[in-house]
Amino acid sequence: MKAVLFEKFGEAPKVVTVVDPTPEPHGVVLKVEATGVCRSDWHGWMGHDSDVELPHIPGHELAGVVQAVGKDVNNWQVGDRVTVPFVGGCGACTECSAGHQQVCHNQFQPGFTHWGSFAEYVGIHQADLNLVALPESMDFATAASLGCRFATSFRAVVDQGKTSAGQWVAVHGCGGVGLSAVMIANAIGANVIAIDIDDAKLALAKQLGAVATVNGADVADVPEAVMEITKGGAHVSLDALGHTVTCFNSIQNLRRRGKHVQVGLMLADHATPQVPMAKIIGQELEILGSHGMQAHRYGAMLDMIQFGKLDPARLVGDRISLSNAPKALMDMDKFQSAGATVITKF
Repeated sequence: MKAVLFEKFGEAPKVVTVVDPTPEPHGVVLKVEATGVCRSDWHGWMGHDSDVELPHIPGHELAGVVQAVGKDVNNWQVGDRVTVPFVGGCGACTECSAGHQQVCHNQFQPGFTHWGSFAEYVGIHQADLNLVALPESMDFATAASLGCRFATSFRAVVDQGKTSAGQWVAVHGCGGVGLSAVMIANAIGANVIAIDIDDAKLALAKQLGAVATVNGADVADVPEAVMEITKGGAHVSLDALGHTVTCFNSIQNLRRRGKHVQVGLMLADHATPQVPMAKIIGQELEILGSHGMQAHRYGAMLDMIQFGKLDPARLVGDRISLSNAPKALMDMDKFQSAGATVITKF
């Protein structure tokens, strides 16, 4: 199969031909129809993720068709249209038994713990536990975003933030995760403030339901601006970028007893951010992480998509070929255009 592979961290990946994967007894092989290019893939390529072993094929936001099925798989067959959470569970540990596959003790992540979806085919473990069936009406480019950006945002806003109608929600960073969070929070009736330094992304956030925007490059104090708009601070605030500045601002702009949800990965130089601990203690703030979403929770999100409350198709940006993927991956730390870049031609 054709695949994007890198042999050294930070060195330009190449499109090469490698051996096709075969399914494990409990797994499947998918024919990849679409896969997103995500900042997390860039972190893996840079060597910021300890799970990545060289040589490596990145890619974890994917959708496709079941190509081959392991002998112990009961729920899936060749031809099924599916996606998969970017964090998969083993099905045997205490967290999986409690339904928390997103923090499985023995979790797998395509594109990190094993070769990923920047390829014509990808192997997925524990298929009966981790695969998610796709509606026939959903195109693969849209479905690819569900495994990471959109599902991660859904869990951050709904399950972790427990956002409710009428609350103020601040979203720091309007890339794929942030714009997804704007749409989701708006759909459940929250008042959303979008924060970024790109007017084009802020304009898109307004189209997706943000009632106010803040350009961090134009204001002297982002938390103060949010406090003024909300008359006291956000009830829920998300750092959707993963940066020391956006993390601090997200906590600082909360009202008393508010919730900060860290969605963007904090790696390398941003792994140990400073936080306003005196405010966290004195105002009883909650600091929460959000790490993907379990396959069994996808039903609620897919229902909202099916009935028109959510439209992730609006977040798909450039559609590129596998041959363009190396450059797209290497450019992920640069200023990106609005919308998610998705590989759709293999």
